[in-house]
Amino acid sequence: MEAILLAGGRAERLGDAAGGRPKALVEIAGRPLAAYQLAQLAAAGVTRVIVSCAAGQEEVFQRALHALGPEIVVVGEPEPLGRGGGARFAARAREETGALYVLNGDELIDVDLAALAEAHHGHGGAGTIVVAPLPVNFGVVDVDGEDRVLGFDESPELPYWANAGVYVLEGETIERFPAKGDHERTTFPELAVEGRLFAYRHAGVWLTVNTPKDLRVADDHVRANPDWLR
Repeated sequence: MEAILLAGGRAERLGDAAGGRPKALVEIAGRPLAAYQLAQLAAAGVTRVIVSCAAGQEEVFQRALHALGPEIVVVGEPEPLGRGGGARFAARAREETGALYVLNGDELIDVDLAALAEAHHGHGGAGTIVVAPLPVNFGVVDVDGEDRVLGFDESPELPYWANAGVYVLEGETIERFPAKGDHERTTFPELAVEGRLFAYRHAGVWLTVNTPKDLRVADDHVRANPDWLR
């Protein structure tokens, strides 16, 4: 299987913490964020990764990622195409036609990619997306019908799942992605209506890196868990 890494993020919310680098190349524990994703893909048997980035950043990505294992093919978007459009544009560089991994380039997640692919092939659908428990930053209050407070839960688990930005998709699904825009608002809802989109539940680590605080949390986590550094 091949993989597409969506790395068009410009790290605007990271500010000076990005050090002038694209978000996927911001360093966590001394390594580019994308290096951890490439290591996971390599462990799952991926030997070729297509990196979708902003035009003009191709050489930066190639230089930073070329020696990390898989073959790296960098595709610069001629204009901002959104995640769906970026994936579709990058897919033109594919050498295979079957299923492929697609990952957002600004996240750390310890999902088992090989198991994800196995689950996808078992479903026989058009796509399988990793879902994770919805992050909650606040405690919740249990209130009855008469507005009486019954209790508090400071670590709630809500009955919802969030899209964690890691997918296994068939080639036909990528072809249905919009030329410009977000597949999560177009292609995925269409596939869900057709009954051809499946979920893979993940309850482990899932860290997005959007702000300086997110970056500190990710850095602290990796340093406290040396397995990420191997």
